[in-house]
Amino acid sequence: MGNPYGLVCIAMLAFAANSLLCRMALANTDIDPGLFTTIRLASGALCLTLLVAFTARRSLLASNKSEQSASGTEGAAVNIKSAAAGTNSAATNTSAIAAIKQQASIAGALSLFVYAIAFSYAYISMSTGTGALLLFGAVQLTMISVGLLKGERFAAFQWLGFLLAFAGLVILLLPGASAPPLFSALLMVSAGIAWGFYSLLGKKSNAPLLLSAGNFLYATLLTLPLVMWLWVTSTWQWSNEGVFYALASGIVASGCGYAIWYKALPLIQSTTAATVQLSVPVIATLMGWAFLAEAISLQIMIASLMTLGGIWLVIKMRKA
Repeated sequence: MGNPYGLVCIAMLAFAANSLLCRMALANTDIDPGLFTTIRLASGALCLTLLVAFTARRSLLASNKSEQSASGTEGAAVNIKSAAAGTNSAATNTSAIAAIKQQASIAGALSLFVYAIAFSYAYISMSTGTGALLLFGAVQLTMISVGLLKGERFAAFQWLGFLLAFAGLVILLLPGASAPPLFSALLMVSAGIAWGFYSLLGKKSNAPLLLSAGNFLYATLLTLPLVMWLWVTSTWQWSNEGVFYALASGIVASGCGYAIWYKALPLIQSTTAATVQLSVPVIATLMGWAFLAEAISLQIMIASLMTLGGIWLVIKMRKA
């Protein structure tokens, strides 16, 4: 199945890219946050559905080839669920949409929708640093609290690593942060709680690609009333550049990134999953420097080393 921490690293890069794309769209273009969210979710759903179909077709072709080379045996049919989950159990052929619908989670779709819509609207009235601190602080509280309630425990050095990582994140974000409006702050905290539960729900999945596709499809349906309201009230704001960022966010950073995250989640502890996400603001800061010419000070470098060092300590002690 590969190194789970390799999958985690790829997912964190995708999350950071998502933050960068959202920041560019909502801060530098005129696209409406609701429209941005709809395009992001819909394009992610389309991407994941195509990935399901492609994976299933490739698996079926490999199965047929194996059947032709076998002598005196009858090959078992491989269904789409097995192909997407990476298993070889025999089952009847099922269409991609039917398999996705079967695996979709209403709770997961609702969590994804609340995260995406609250995240977009919260960023209208707050700085990037303040928003990231509220978002990931809520994620940590949610995932670690649930993990501890289920019996997971940090060793002493893991608590030290977590506190070091969180302290680095505070140093990175607080100095440039301004106090946001209460409503926007509540929206971002809600987004963090929703993302925490979305990640926890992914730990139960044995078909992450199918589940991700189903969640995105259902979450897209949840945006339709908002789109209708924007249309009826003539508050629709369109931007070609904003649409491009939304498509990149949905297809690459969200669709593919979340599928990889769901693939990795069952292989790691909830407390570890919560801690590694502290790296996202650090990576996003580096991406902002590389793509938006944002300055990186010595203070940012020190904070980044503290955060990444703390994450390494949590993971190292978990392996020990």
